[in-house]
Amino acid sequence: MPPIPGSGLAKGLAVTLRTMTRKTVTEQYPDAQPELPPRTRGVIGLFEENCTVCMLCARECPDWCIYIDSHKETVPAAVEGGRERSRNVLDRFAIDFSLCMYCGICIEVCPFDALFWSPEFEYAETDIRELTHERDKLREWMWTVPSPPALDPASEEPKELAAARKTADKLAAAQTTEPAQTTEPAQTTEPAQTTEPAQAAEAAPAAPQESPDNGGETA
Repeated sequence: MPPIPGSGLAKGLAVTLRTMTRKTVTEQYPDAQPELPPRTRGVIGLFEENCTVCMLCARECPDWCIYIDSHKETVPAAVEGGRERSRNVLDRFAIDFSLCMYCGICIEVCPFDALFWSPEFEYAETDIRELTHERDKLREWMWTVPSPPALDPASEEPKELAAARKTADKLAAAQTTEPAQTTEPAQTTEPAQTTEPAQAAEAAPAAPQESPDNGGETA
């Protein structure tokens, strides 16, 4: 069926009329903070304790706006005779938000959950050079990261939680079996059975007897 001439114009005017009759709501910012969605991409917060300086975020960033500096330190052996190990120590972690396009690739590729989205958005500067924020500022934004949403009750349990619960159950079972083994009484060995006097007498050789007819000679 061919469209009726003027139907598109009528639909557009209907939308305009609905909008005109709707009450206008103006958010009184900055006196009143706006209600942002929970997954708002404001800034990137850094949880420094989880960072291992693997450089994945800096390599995968399409804008090359992440700057990381580090050095290596030698960790002494944990046990005597063990081998010393080396670990990376983070010296600098900075993000240039004048180049960042908020794609979130750095957060997705981080294998140790060191980067998170924060809904903080009030970080405008008058100088573009001041939009490069160091790790101290990124750490401050980390505490504005909202908590993750609750899991769906019908969803599967995360593998990390399942593995942790399985390990905890094994440790609890091992701790309960150890006291049970220590409280069992020690098995005592029974003394060897002694032979009865009658059996001992039968086993002993007979003593020689004197015969009265032979004048005291032994038989």
